[in-house]
Amino acid sequence: MTTTEHILYQELLKAFVNIENLAGKAWEHACIIDFLNKEPLKDCSIHCFHYQQMLECFLKHILETKSELGFYSKSHELNRLLEQVISVTSFRTDKSKYRGDLNGITVCASEYRYNFEINCKAYFEMVAACDDLLYELIAYEKTQEPNVSIITAATAS
Repeated sequence: MTTTEHILYQELLKAFVNIENLAGKAWEHACIIDFLNKEPLKDCSIHCFHYQQMLECFLKHILETKSELGFYSKSHELNRLLEQVISVTSFRTDKSKYRGDLNGITVCASEYRYNFEINCKAYFEMVAACDDLLYELIAYEKTQEPNVSIITAATAS
């Protein structure tokens, strides 16, 4: 697999190393992506699967920790999850900037499950766009306090 310069995803998500929550799962997928980026894979569908899972886990982490109710849907559709994050948290972004790429990565990941090969050049263009969203989400996660009512309820049980 040859692409332009790769970012180190596990470095981006290092605040969640081995943490037992959805952000920790996102970090685990980040580790796998970083490993795959070093390998000369012809088919990038496994990369797509783990990239989609990383984003899904991180979006759900934000929904779980920053929304008033503290829960997330069962959806695997990245675009739908981003819309939920925007509607129930204070996170704001231009979702139209990411809509097509998030849908493309969601479809690509489901194709991996059915063993279809994907267009790697187009896929990595989608990743480059979605990396911008990942940076925005990480910055939001760092600056926004967790929902206190969720923490209070969790510690009361």
